Amino acid sequence: MANVGLLFVGAVLFLNGLMLLGKVDARSAAIFNLFVGALQVVTPTYLIISANQNPRLILLASGLFLFGFTYLYVGIGLLMGLDTTGVGYYSLFVSIVALGYSYASFRLIGDQPFGVIWLYWSFLWFLFFLLLGLKRESLTTYTGWVTAIEGWVTGVIPAFLLLSGYWVPENAQATAIALGAFAVLAFGGLWFTFRPKGPRRRTEEYDAGYAAGHTG
Repeated sequence: MANVGLLFVGAVLFLNGLMLLGKVDARSAAIFNLFVGALQVVTPTYLIISANQNPRLILLASGLFLFGFTYLYVGIGLLMGLDTTGVGYYSLFVSIVALGYSYASFRLIGDQPFGVIWLYWSFLWFLFFLLLGLKRESLTTYTGWVTAIEGWVTGVIPAFLLLSGYWVPENAQATAIALGAFAVLAFGGLWFTFRPKGPRRRTEEYDAGYAAGHTG
């Protein structure tokens, strides 16, 4: 069930990345954020209730709320035209907590690939904090590309492999190394391509698209 949710997390990240890049209307994307946000709240609630007090299962399910609340917050904010500061600082909270889930994946659960994936998410949500909380608008294009790419690398592809039975635990270390190397090369290359080159003037239209992209 969690893997199905992961698939749609990838979809909403891809959509939100395109929104930051100006390819998708913010209000139209808000509806899908609400759909995925609701799914990512219902799913962990069910998993925790059915976990029979198993600490490991509860730990695995609890992290899903971080993202469910993000997408609900973003979807409602876009539809109501709310300021992005609140969701930006919530993203800082998610970024910090994601480091803890990364540690748990490495040390407690022994899932190295998802230990790296949690680092991906920590980095992305920190970008959301800079963009939406601190209003670093010059990061919009870079954040949009990172969001769209992470939708596939941390959501769609792992979910499809898990659902189809092609996720091989025996290759966990190699998968983790490959994920880490891809992050350094891809996001480092994007940074040199789209790094901030100076302050950008805010416009009413820009503010609308800016708020939309936060969903990550």
